[in-house]
Amino acid sequence: MGLETLKIDDFQLHASTMRRYGLGAHRGRLNIQAGLYDDDLYDGAWCAGRNDPLQWLEVDARRLTKFTGVITQGRSSLWSSDWVTSYKVLVSNDSHTWVTLKNGSQDLIFIGNKEKEIPVLNMFPVAAVARYIRVNPRSWFNRGSICMRVEILGCPMPDSQNYYHRRNEITTTDNLDFKHHSYKEMRHLMKVVNEMCPNITRIYNIGKSHSGQKLYAIEISDNPGEHEPGEPEFRYTAGSHGNEVLGRELLLLLMQFMCQEYLSGSPRIRHLVHETRIHLLPSVNPDGYDKALEVGSELSGWSLGRWSQDGVDIHHNFPDLNSILWEAETKKWIPRKMLNHHVPIPEWYQSKNSTVAAETRALVSWMEKIPFVLGGNLQGGELVVTFPYDRTRSQGVSREQTPTPDDHVFRWLAFSYASTHRLMTDARRRVCHTEDFAKEDGTINGASWHTAAGSMNDFSYLHTNCFELSMYVGCDKFPHESELAEEWENNRESLLVFMEQVHRGIKGIVWDMQGRGIANATIQVEGIGHDIRTAADGDYWRLLNPGEYSITVRAEGYSASSKVCEVGYDIGATRCDFTVSRTNLSRIKEIMERYNKQPIRQPLRLEIDGKR
Repeated sequence: MGLETLKIDDFQLHASTMRRYGLGAHRGRLNIQAGLYDDDLYDGAWCAGRNDPLQWLEVDARRLTKFTGVITQGRSSLWSSDWVTSYKVLVSNDSHTWVTLKNGSQDLIFIGNKEKEIPVLNMFPVAAVARYIRVNPRSWFNRGSICMRVEILGCPMPDSQNYYHRRNEITTTDNLDFKHHSYKEMRHLMKVVNEMCPNITRIYNIGKSHSGQKLYAIEISDNPGEHEPGEPEFRYTAGSHGNEVLGRELLLLLMQFMCQEYLSGSPRIRHLVHETRIHLLPSVNPDGYDKALEVGSELSGWSLGRWSQDGVDIHHNFPDLNSILWEAETKKWIPRKMLNHHVPIPEWYQSKNSTVAAETRALVSWMEKIPFVLGGNLQGGELVVTFPYDRTRSQGVSREQTPTPDDHVFRWLAFSYASTHRLMTDARRRVCHTEDFAKEDGTINGASWHTAAGSMNDFSYLHTNCFELSMYVGCDKFPHESELAEEWENNRESLLVFMEQVHRGIKGIVWDMQGRGIANATIQVEGIGHDIRTAADGDYWRLLNPGEYSITVRAEGYSASSKVCEVGYDIGATRCDFTVSRTNLSRIKEIMERYNKQPIRQPLRLEIDGKR
């Protein structure tokens, strides 16, 4: 019915008693999470004020509803062990007269939980039609208290005059496949999109999962299969945590939507497709997804399927390059001994014995192969956009603002998604779990939320040119199929707006005097201590906010070149090309090598010139 997804409002939840406000009826939602410490405001369940059989948790459906079952969990807490082991269910039409569900003449006693995290489903022998429903605990863990998290199963009875239902109903006009897709169904859907739009799509895989399932991606571009100089590369990934299913379905919906809109002549979508090479990877962790799908959306709990088949958290399985960079900065090695960008992967990480998931290795190879400019990975269980750094710089600190040199750009990118989402920045919306991110405009620096070494976002920023952010697209990691259309409406505009940000900043090509593109030239922005490099054809894209910037290009064997480039407020990167000439020393070396003579070394030349 929507306790987990927050479709049921706090005012629809009531209880006989509560231990304190943070354990009130409004916290009795399936999969709600507590903070690190038990909290006065945001705790992990409804807990009764007394332990006796007279306690109850009540849901007001606001209209006649056919109730069919109940799912229960214990209390989310690192410090307490509380759950209900059996309960009765009562229904009412007026909240005064209550009828207990029966098995013949006997009251039904439903078997509850044996521990606090795994959801337990009880279906009713016969559906009960009423407006109100109560769960009445009868027994509980003998070393704990009456505490519950609940989801109610049921369907509203038809009533076209019901104002409350009409006021809260979200509908979509998009003709898309709103369902959960198994691995086989996902492949089929991608094939259908490819057949509908063969001229702008291409299906490929970046590698295999631990169990051998291919990691399929779809490319959307006017010239699929090739990098076009001057055209930026964008990526969305989803499902690195296999139980966070909403992102996977959103990307499957997005590829359908873009294909349909392109065929119908939408100027916005056609411009995106013609000016951008877009890659959508809907399922990074198909093995974990299979585990969650097997038990279903309401019974997978908070963590079943999160990890890869071999128990690795893929999103935080990348090499910790932050520590390497920060140590070099402390020792003042930059730029003399080490650069401030494209930090190399340490040798130990690349060895076969390192604990690196097959899926992570595939992602790293993909990220190195394609010159991505901007990326977003879709996560679940919250409503917020996070941006690097994800690791705190101070040792032993779990939460600390840790900005990158491009903090202002990252904040804009995060806000571009959050501000166009239907709920993320809504100050009236209910908190998903413990953090009110709407106060922060729906965005947060990853390290100031919780520190995590080796994240995909930090790795992407430090090892490649790509700016990567995480979008937590819904409170419910695995929403019921009936919720997908509304979740699509919540995220559709955000998904498109964020893609369009790849065209913000400056772009150009670095040429030599003969008009050939120079690969691996360094693009430096004065005042920002993070450089990028040109791609194989000499083209580059540098994400920047509006303003004037002094740009310097450096390439081995070439003289440095600088110019001022201005970034406007309208979408569309400013063209900023460079033509650089060879240095005298590089010309001499080239001539000497051409005639099979030993190149003259610089120290020898200086000694001959008498300027040792």
